[in-house]
Amino acid sequence: MNYRHAYHAGNFADVLKHSVLFALIEALQAKATPFAFVDTHAGSGCYALDGVEAGKTGEYKDGINRLLFPDLHAGSARTQPLPSLLRRWLDTIVRMPGNEHGLRLYPGSPLQVANAMRDSDSAQLCELHPEEASRLRDLFHHDHRVHVHERNGYEALKALLPPKEKRGLVLIDPPYEAQDAEYRVIEQALKAALQRWPTGVYAVWYPIKLRSQVQPFHRWLQRCGSRRVLRAELLVHPDDSPLRLNGSGMVILNAPWKLDEALRDSLRAMAPLLSQERPAEWRLDWLVEEAKD
Repeated sequence: MNYRHAYHAGNFADVLKHSVLFALIEALQAKATPFAFVDTHAGSGCYALDGVEAGKTGEYKDGINRLLFPDLHAGSARTQPLPSLLRRWLDTIVRMPGNEHGLRLYPGSPLQVANAMRDSDSAQLCELHPEEASRLRDLFHHDHRVHVHERNGYEALKALLPPKEKRGLVLIDPPYEAQDAEYRVIEQALKAALQRWPTGVYAVWYPIKLRSQVQPFHRWLQRCGSRRVLRAELLVHPDDSPLRLNGSGMVILNAPWKLDEALRDSLRAMAPLLSQERPAEWRLDWLVEEAKD
């Protein structure tokens, strides 16, 4: 309840999370039938990069700014054009109302998805913090496709799944204030959700500090029952210190067909642009992949 994403909006972890999220939404839009989006930890939906919070940390300067303005950062200038997936994602941010005269606003996951949704698609946004939920309602009060729930997102999954559209995506992106214990909560939520909606796509973002903290969660995923679990990670520091955010990852259960192909070039291009004291490292592999005939 003490976490405020406004301090971290647009950082290198957001770059990974939201580029993967964009690829997932594009995969869902490949079919004409409507889809549902469920966000268990939605936040306030949009963040001012020229605000007090972002100004205190400046994390966006080593994140989204590195992709948009690489020549401003020593050692991060790009020599090759960005992959088309990254270019399309960045275009949605640059063209957002409020960014006409430079990058002033950074959209959170709910707004990025809503900006991409069709009229027939829907979004269910859960946010427990009253102030954040209030901002979220204000942001979407004219959008009939979006529904805001001021409640625990894990508990809300019991009521929201399966959605009436029968296809879609659940994003689980908690602040990990409970640290290691958060993974056990996620596991229980995923277990129940898969029972209610086994064909849904589930994307889970996680921080990487010590690799040993993440490994039990990955082992659980390998036996969770999902036939396809894709892992994407980006590390800007070695994963051997609990004192800072060294990297982050996304795991996608029931990953759409060819999602790995869509993400590979993006991760390869992001790594040198987001490198800090050392070259950034990336990983894209299958924790579970159903056997091909």
